Amino acid sequence: MATDPLSAVFSALADPTRRQILLRLMDGDANVSALAEPFAVSQPAISKHLKVLETAGLVSRSRVATSRLSHLEAEPLREATVWMEKYRHFWNSSFDKLDAALAAYQADETPATETTEDRSDD
Repeated sequence: MATDPLSAVFSALADPTRRQILLRLMDGDANVSALAEPFAVSQPAISKHLKVLETAGLVSRSRVATSRLSHLEAEPLREATVWMEKYRHFWNSSFDKLDAALAAYQADETPATETTEDRSDD
């Protein structure tokens, strides 16, 4: 089944382990054992996560001597951010309308009526 690139990116980002791997790769290239270190999962499990990230275009892999290093490819993240930016404008507009409605509501409120205790000073 063919998936568009943006859907592949969001699907890959849906898993917290993969998001953590991407954060780690922001510090630089790493091999599978280094990426597996903070997780309670096996290296083959991390390799499967890397394959998903690679398929989404978020990671590239290269061989240096005997090591196979993973490298963060940030361009698909930029494309996802551009797509989400449209919704940020929508939400900001919605929040601005809510702020205006709240301000109008608060301006229309009348002060509470005096209680009998307040009038006892007369």
